[in-house]
This record gives sequence, C-alpha cells and structure tokens, in this order.
Amino acid sequence: MMHEDEMLDVDQVLRFENGIDEVEESLMSSGFQQFLLWPSDDYITIEWVQDMMFILEKASQKTLPTEFCHVVQTFVVFKLIDAACNVLCKEPNCVEINCLGEDSKVIVVGDIHGQFHDLMFLLKHAGMPSENQFYIFNGNYVDEGAWGIEVFLVLLAWKVLMPHRVYLLRGNHESRYCTAQYGFKKEVQTKYGNQSEDVYNKFLECFKELPLASVIANRVYTTHGGLFRSIHAAASPSEKPKWKMTPRMDLGSLVDLSQVKRTCIDSPHEGPNILLSDILWSKPSNRDGLRVNAGRKLGLWCGPDCTEAFLKQHNLKIT
Repeated sequence: MMHEDEMLDVDQVLRFENGIDEVEESLMSSGFQQFLLWPSDDYITIEWVQDMMFILEKASQKTLPTEFCHVVQTFVVFKLIDAACNVLCKEPNCVEINCLGEDSKVIVVGDIHGQFHDLMFLLKHAGMPSENQFYIFNGNYVDEGAWGIEVFLVLLAWKVLMPHRVYLLRGNHESRYCTAQYGFKKEVQTKYGNQSEDVYNKFLECFKELPLASVIANRVYTTHGGLFRSIHAAASPSEKPKWKMTPRMDLGSLVDLSQVKRTCIDSPHEGPNILLSDILWSKPSNRDGLRVNAGRKLGLWCGPDCTEAFLKQHNLKIT
C-alpha cells in the first residue's frame, strides 16, 4: 500500500481555483486520449472490466480531474449504475455467501475511501474475483480520497460481472450527509461539472440499494458498523423512545435485520428504522451491554456479552 506521504491529498488533486501547479502541468502535457465505451450489447465481459481498470488507472495518473467526464461519460456511469442496481435490489439486507468448497477463498475488505490505487494493488496482488475467490467489500468506498468515483465504478462493474462472487455492503459514508461533508460530492462536482447534480443523485440512488450485512459459510457475520437493537426496542415517532427509560436494550436478531428499510439515504436518529443507524454506525466496547453512543448520537456501543449472545443465537463463530 502507498504511504501517506506518497499520495496526493484530495484538495491537491481537485484544486483548480488557484492556477495550474507542477502536478497539473505534467498531467496536461500527457495527451491521454483513451475513454471508456459502454458495450453495444449491454453485456459486460471480463475483457471490458479489465479494460475499464486499465483506462481508469492510466487516467488517474495522466489526466486532470476536470477531464474525467470525457474518460467516463455520464451515459456510461448511468448505464453501469442501472445494471448494478438491477442486481443489488434483488439481494436481501443480509446476503449469504455460500463458499463451502475446499478451494474457496473469501477476502473481506474494509474502508477504501477513494484510494483507487490501493484497490488496484489489492486486486492485482490478492487476485481478481473468480469461481473460487469471493470478495466482500464492507462499505465506505467514497469520501476522504480523491478517486471515489473510480473505486465505486470498478466495484459495480465486478458486481455486475460476477454477482455471486463479489458482494458490496453499505457503509456509513454511503449517505447524502457524509458525502456532502467529506469530499465525494465535491469530487463529483469537479469531475462532472454542470452534469454533476444528476451524476451525484444517481450515485445516491445506488447507495440505497446496497445490502447491509453478510453471513459467510454459515459461520462469519460481517457488516460495516456492528450489532443492533431489537426492532421492538425502536420507538415509533409518536412515542418516547423506550431505550431511554431502561438501562438495558434488547439485542436484535437476523430476523430484525431482514426487516430494516435500507432505502433511507441518511441514517435516522430515531424512529422504527433506527436499526439502519445501528448497523452502519455501531462500535464494539469492552463494557457489557448495548448503549447509545452519546458522542456520535448515531449507533450503539456493543459489549462482548452482546457479541457472544448474537453468535450463539445464530450458530455463528465470528462477527
């Protein structure tokens, strides 16, 4: 992986207001002219995905961000997102990864946060998705890094190509609030200019389709955040939240998880769908029990007793 001092930061890569610096001059002189075409038959192949990765990697090194809209036109972005959403919308909140073969390998990937070159390093050195190699990406594809669009588009392409070998879960940054605060919206505006609002909203629509958790080989539970309260502990908007009246919250189950409405673009602070916030924002704690994360005001602190109870309830071994 690249060290921090070897990478351009977001502001440097996306800066245009203050003239052209040495980095920008070197990019402009490269004359990079490749661009991505959408398949004429709407059918994504392994060759198309490989070409896509090659073009995006070269473009990230040789073109200005303002030229990205010529490398991947809006039409291609929309077609790819539509194709991916057609797959994602059919998946449950918790996807089951059936990888019980002796030669099967599952790679679980945490936050990428717009570091496209790290993603390319991972795929090249750990190996591409294949019949025996599964990938589970645990969310936070965008924000903080300058190449969130490239990261997410490549992962969507792999999802369309190999829907039962590549799984994309949602992270807490796949939201309107976080992307507006931590860089992704700015990235879209820089790369797509006057088309950016439509492109940004298209990404937000796709974020809402992403599943929330996975169970691998009936033994391993993964999600971006952590455990969650029981759906019965989520108060209706007209009621005073019951969890404020009691020192202990009931732990949620996979049945509760299946009933979460994941189509909310932002995590709710209250109400019956607050489990979405728990799943995306909760964190482990050394202290037993479930309790509200008062500092963040989103998600819970989950104690080791909760982890043990959750695993036992669902016959799992790792979470």
